[in-house]
Amino acid sequence: MTLPVRSRLAALALVPAVVALCVGLAAPSLAQTAAAPPMVRYDIGYDIFYPVRAQNGMVAAEHRLATEVGVDILKRGGNAVDAAVAVGFALAVVLPNAGNVGGGGFMVVHDAKTGEDVAIDFREMAPAKASRDMYLDEQGKVVANRSLYTHLAVGVPGTVAGLAHALATHGTMTLADVLAPAIKLAREGYDVTPQLAGLLEVERDHLAAWGATRAIFFKDERPLRAGEKLVQSDLANSLELIAKDGPKAFYEGSIAEKIAAEMAKRGGLITAEDLKNYKVVDREPVSGTYRGYTVKSMPPPSSGGTHIVQILNILERYPLKEQGLGSAQNIHLMAEAMKFAYADRAEYLGDPDFTKVPVKGLTSRRYADELAAKIDPDKATPANSIKPGKPQPYESDQTTHFSVADAQGNVVSTTYTLNLNFGSGIVAEGTGILLNNEMDDFSAKPGVPNAFGLIGGEANSVQPFKRPLSSMSPTIVLKDGKPWLVTGSPGGSRIITTILETIIDHIDFGLNPAEATAVPRVHHQWTPDELRVEKGLSPDTVRLLEQKGHKVAVKPTMGRTQTIQLRADGLYGASDPRNPDGQALGY
Repeated sequence: MTLPVRSRLAALALVPAVVALCVGLAAPSLAQTAAAPPMVRYDIGYDIFYPVRAQNGMVAAEHRLATEVGVDILKRGGNAVDAAVAVGFALAVVLPNAGNVGGGGFMVVHDAKTGEDVAIDFREMAPAKASRDMYLDEQGKVVANRSLYTHLAVGVPGTVAGLAHALATHGTMTLADVLAPAIKLAREGYDVTPQLAGLLEVERDHLAAWGATRAIFFKDERPLRAGEKLVQSDLANSLELIAKDGPKAFYEGSIAEKIAAEMAKRGGLITAEDLKNYKVVDREPVSGTYRGYTVKSMPPPSSGGTHIVQILNILERYPLKEQGLGSAQNIHLMAEAMKFAYADRAEYLGDPDFTKVPVKGLTSRRYADELAAKIDPDKATPANSIKPGKPQPYESDQTTHFSVADAQGNVVSTTYTLNLNFGSGIVAEGTGILLNNEMDDFSAKPGVPNAFGLIGGEANSVQPFKRPLSSMSPTIVLKDGKPWLVTGSPGGSRIITTILETIIDHIDFGLNPAEATAVPRVHHQWTPDELRVEKGLSPDTVRLLEQKGHKVAVKPTMGRTQTIQLRADGLYGASDPRNPDGQALGY
């Protein structure tokens, strides 16, 4: 790391509480750090925030209880996939706003034994009765909230099938073994954290609309408060059935019957047949290179991996390190590259089983050359003058993420979601399972923004059995063919840029996982035409960006990365301090 980087980070002047959260429980105390001789940490160079360090295994997740579950699985001899599946089910209990069995997601696995990388797609699917205009009124206008907070918002869930598939194909333990900790947490309960209590209060009206939901998350007609115990007996029963009978319990057994009954009772479309027909898909990860490193990320129906590689291809030609971390020039170039990528996302990205997605063209270096030629180093390009490019000639909130690495070199990067906080807010009566509102990720009407302000086109229109487009971007970076970085984040449309910046922070600026979480993030998604930034940028930097023509808007935090770096001397992990409940832990 260069001295300018250290100076830039030091200028953030983060408070001690944030630093403590950033480095995790395994890091030295602030008092110990302050008292240590300057050279005692020479092995980490100029690092000023310390990640958690371990030798045998590491888990980074958005709730400490789930992290502890994963580490315990590793200690018991499980591999990274065993631990990841256990974490996934545990988060369904302890992080109900995003962790789930009623949603779906993506997983990227590096198998150390074979050297292979696989992308597991367990994204939700539209039910058989879904139709292109199902969210429009008689005048052809989008009906507010129909794709968000009604039974029509729910896609056929994929999480149970996906996690079970990953375990069966890459794990070593039984489903009953990895589910046992989640069942215990649901049955015995746990104390509600201030973070969860705050989310329950914010979503009070959303959740109170449904009796089965109120019965779980409310007490005395108000949301549970911090310190009160959240017990989920129905969810424990459902998890026990899955442990006993496998995914069939969810897709064909009594759980499926209850979900189908919930849908039929309130005008939803999902039937028992839809659940029975759900399929997990193994896909080849999107692959690219950046300054000698290999990037493996999720392919369509995720847009994440494609556009991360596309933007990195554009940026690799610029001397980002010399420009300086957080410099106006650095941010300007990133923002311009982001605009072009998000314009292409709106036009071309969708479910590859239903539409031709020009991934090879979008990730082509020749196409990156064409886009880079349109970037003015001194002036922002207005969004309304940017149109989707032509990559074909080059053809030849809420979500959660967790990362896992084991001693054998297996790594897992997983992002899964209910979509918005608590999804649709609907619990299928008798199951304890919150259901997603992923149907909003389709284009309800081409050209009309979704909940994240993203514009979609015909490629992402609603069709039966189709998977909606996503920004989820579980990512692995390889160095000399071996895992070097495992990362991912929630954040809706901001996931792509969060992961992009995490990769750049590590490769160009030499930051460790803890330091990379502390850097203020930026985001541009083409439309709306604003450069969104977190607080912490220098006023001088903001002024320079505005002089270049950017409309800078300081807005709330972006992303909550869960990152593990694999070095020769061990594993280094950090859970993003933007979520105080998260934790990285190793052994």
